[in-house]
Amino acid sequence: MSKQRISIIIPAYNEERYLARCLDAIARQSARAYEVIVVDNGSTDGTANVARRYPFVTLLHEPRRGRPLAQNAGFNAATGVILARIDADAIVPPDWVAQIAEYFKKPGALQTAWSGGALFYNVRFPRLVSALYDWVEFSVNELLTGHPSLWGSNMALPKELWVQIQDGMCTQSNLHEDLDLSIHVYDKGYGVVSDRRVKVGVELRPAYLGPGQVWEYLRMWPRTLAKHHIWTWPLCWLVCLPIFIGMPFFGITERIARLFGRKRLEG
Repeated sequence: MSKQRISIIIPAYNEERYLARCLDAIARQSARAYEVIVVDNGSTDGTANVARRYPFVTLLHEPRRGRPLAQNAGFNAATGVILARIDADAIVPPDWVAQIAEYFKKPGALQTAWSGGALFYNVRFPRLVSALYDWVEFSVNELLTGHPSLWGSNMALPKELWVQIQDGMCTQSNLHEDLDLSIHVYDKGYGVVSDRRVKVGVELRPAYLGPGQVWEYLRMWPRTLAKHHIWTWPLCWLVCLPIFIGMPFFGITERIARLFGRKRLEG
C-alpha cells in the first residue's frame, strides 16, 4: 500500500456495463490504493450491485443527480491523503497508483494537483484522437485560462487542498466539473501539473450522442469559463466548431465506428 494513502473516487451513473472492468484494473495495481470509493449517483441499473461484488470498494449513494455532486460526495467522504479521481469507464494502467504515489513524493508536490492524459478505446484512429483531445484539454485550456487544467478521468489532488476549496465549488451539471476544479485550485494559489505520458483508457462518450447532445456537451466548455468571468471564453468556439463539424471524419460516431469494426466494449 502506498504510504501516501491514496483514495480512488469513481462517480458512477448507470455504469453497470463498464464498472467491473474499471474495478478489475484497480485490483491489478502494482501498488494498492488505501481505499476505493464508488459514488452511485442515483443509478437505475445494477451499478451498485457491481460495486458490492468487490470487497475493497466502499459504496456511497448520492441521490442528487450530477457528476459534480457525485464527485464532491466522494471527495468529502475519502480519508486518504491523496484523492485520485477516474470515471467508471476508465481502465487504468497497472502502475497508475504507483505513478501517482511517486509524483506526490516529490518536494512541493503537495502544493499541486496532478493530471494525466487520455487514450480513447472506442474511436477510429484512437492515438490521433486522444492526442488532439489532450491538446485541447491541456494546451488550449492553459492558453485560455492562464494555467494548466485537470482532466476528470485521470487526476489527483491532496485532500488538504480539497478541504480548502470544497465550499466554493460549482455544482451545476451543465459545467465541466474538472475545469471548474482546476480554476478553484489555481485561485487558491496551488499549481496544476500534467503528465500526458500517464494515460488512462476511457470511452469518448460524445461518440454515442446525437448532434444536439454533442452541441450541448461542447457548450459546457465556454459556459464554465464564462461562469468564472474568464474573458477568453468566446475563443472556445474556435475549437468547438471544427470539432463538431469534423467528428464524423474521425469516425467518432457509433455508426461510423461500426463500419470500421470498432464497437463499444462489452462488459
